[in-house]
Amino acid sequence: MEQAHIALSQFQLKNLTLQNRAVVAPMSRVSTLGDGVPTELMKDYYARFASGGFGLIITEGTYTDRHYAQAYPNQPGITNAIQRDGWARIAEATNQIGAPMIMQLMHAGALSQHLSATRSASAIPPVRHMLPGYSKKQGRYPTPQAMTLADMDMVKEGYIQAARHARQAGFAGVEIHGANGYLFDQFLTDYTNNREDQYGGTTENRVRFLAEVIGLVRSEMDDKFIVGVRVSQGKVNDFDYLWSGGVKDGEIIFKAVHQAGADYIHFASEGLGFDHGCLTRDGQSLPAFARRITGLPVIANGGLDDFKEAERILSDQHGDLISLGKGALANPDWPEKLAQSLAPLPFEANYFAQGVAIQAA
Repeated sequence: MEQAHIALSQFQLKNLTLQNRAVVAPMSRVSTLGDGVPTELMKDYYARFASGGFGLIITEGTYTDRHYAQAYPNQPGITNAIQRDGWARIAEATNQIGAPMIMQLMHAGALSQHLSATRSASAIPPVRHMLPGYSKKQGRYPTPQAMTLADMDMVKEGYIQAARHARQAGFAGVEIHGANGYLFDQFLTDYTNNREDQYGGTTENRVRFLAEVIGLVRSEMDDKFIVGVRVSQGKVNDFDYLWSGGVKDGEIIFKAVHQAGADYIHFASEGLGFDHGCLTRDGQSLPAFARRITGLPVIANGGLDDFKEAERILSDQHGDLISLGKGALANPDWPEKLAQSLAPLPFEANYFAQGVAIQAA
């Protein structure tokens, strides 16, 4: 009898027994009506992944405060009771089907395509141009103002309150978005952070803000509530960036988030596959390294809808779980296809022909 694919095996993520190791990756779909309140269309969208057999669903990046966090005009938020209750309807739907949800908490920093005035680690304009499809606002990003310590305190309070709302809404946990070029990654990245205080200079200093927020959220939640973190080398506006210190940077970053109280590390590889985004310049696997030195569960990402590639990543211990982005959009029933050995559908470029917002089925 042929052995089942490793991605179909159960996994224990803290107090959650996941039915398999397939995770829906966070994907910005900017589908609210402008008020940040999740809609019925969003509920149907997330429920499709639950019905398709995914073991865990991580939401799109959800803004944490009304000061400077919001990235896109129709992005969902978790800043008040109305937004919380909208998310509660979604969590209830997926929980009933059997797929727990984790909410990704996000602060755009300098990469906002919604705000005219932005805040970041330093007053350095982001490279390249705004993302098409997410906002009418296009062109170069504005130069942000460098955050004061008071600004950073507002960010921290926003994350604490957002996590409380997520817990009240029935989520199994939250994921602190430290990846893809958004706020915490702007602190972490050498060319967007020229601060001369305790948050600038060395890698230990540049990861400090992210670690502090993880620690604060962890301390506010009960032990069963999951607090994860997502990190990356590449960014939505700089796919090819790699950490200048390679695994030395990785060791500092991974240990810092672990010591702060993170329950897992989710390594993002935007756009061009696992090997492009998850390896150092000398070919070392950062997710495997994170797994080895922290002992934390690691979620790997990047083109893993391919069954053989998913097998390689899990069997070779690059990660404990795999997250699918575009592969999940094309195959909301990917785990069921894997179980039946049915080839997944390729992601078609015209999927976003009408924009990135969720379309009615």
